[in-house]
Amino acid sequence: MARFCAQPLGTGPLYPTAALLVAHVEQLHDAPRALHCSTMATVAATRVDEMVSGNVLSIKNIEVIYDHVILVLKGVSLEVPEGSIVALLGANGAGKTTTIKSVSNILGTERGEVTKGSIEYMGERVENLSPSDLVERGVVQVMEGRHCFEHLTVEDNLLTGAYIRKESRRVIADELEKVYAYFPRLKLRRKSQAGYTSGGEQQMIAVGRALMAKPKLILLDEPSMGLAPQLVEEIFEIVKQLNETENVTFLLAEQNTSIALRYASYGYILENGRVVMDGIASALAENEDVKEFYLGISEGSKKSFRDVKSYRRRKRWLA
Repeated sequence: MARFCAQPLGTGPLYPTAALLVAHVEQLHDAPRALHCSTMATVAATRVDEMVSGNVLSIKNIEVIYDHVILVLKGVSLEVPEGSIVALLGANGAGKTTTIKSVSNILGTERGEVTKGSIEYMGERVENLSPSDLVERGVVQVMEGRHCFEHLTVEDNLLTGAYIRKESRRVIADELEKVYAYFPRLKLRRKSQAGYTSGGEQQMIAVGRALMAKPKLILLDEPSMGLAPQLVEEIFEIVKQLNETENVTFLLAEQNTSIALRYASYGYILENGRVVMDGIASALAENEDVKEFYLGISEGSKKSFRDVKSYRRRKRWLA
């Protein structure tokens, strides 16, 4: 249009003919349509990407009450993308284990219930499913405290995890060997009673038993509790390996903030039943409040006991 307007009206060689004007108007008329089609294609591609790399677990504004009186979780929301390791962080009593149990649906055994909000696994509401139904769908919890059948051997403990599976013995045996490949120490103790194994070996049994169920999502509750630092590092290395090689998604509740943020991709910090901060794990590890209140790292002068005692009033994320 700039070229046309630059010429004076007349009959010169650059004067636009009627046909050219009509063609130009049609081009301008079709431009919004082409732009609209391009935009729709982009939106469709984005939605496909979201579907392919969507969230395995989505918790939306849930509240949990025990004994119809005690309000433990107050509007907790979080998302666990497929193939990720997401950490639930916070002090003892913050609500981490209750959040885990609300997903696996075993709150009823402790007279607790989800009274508000929703929990979706693979896009399906699961609040009313039984724990066994969730296991069949691929959600397995490794409970706090290294629970195992002490009177059974290590191998029998692992095989109980495959109870729901309908494959042949050969397939189950192959899966067992795969678990032994991740936990070679268990293969050496396969005929020992689980009750006579060490705390680290019992934690390996619990994780290995969960793997035998062929899970898509493992809810790992306090894996470092009561273990020596070397064993904690070993357990988390195995978790990372399972995440990368087997594409198992992890939601782990952990008080050891330092190691959890080192291995997780995303983190949520709970306090008094609420999510007070969330973000990429590396960013949380560099956050000044997280450093001071959860990692024990403080910049500047030393603080008195009175300053530390009143830290809750000074938390920027609660302001």
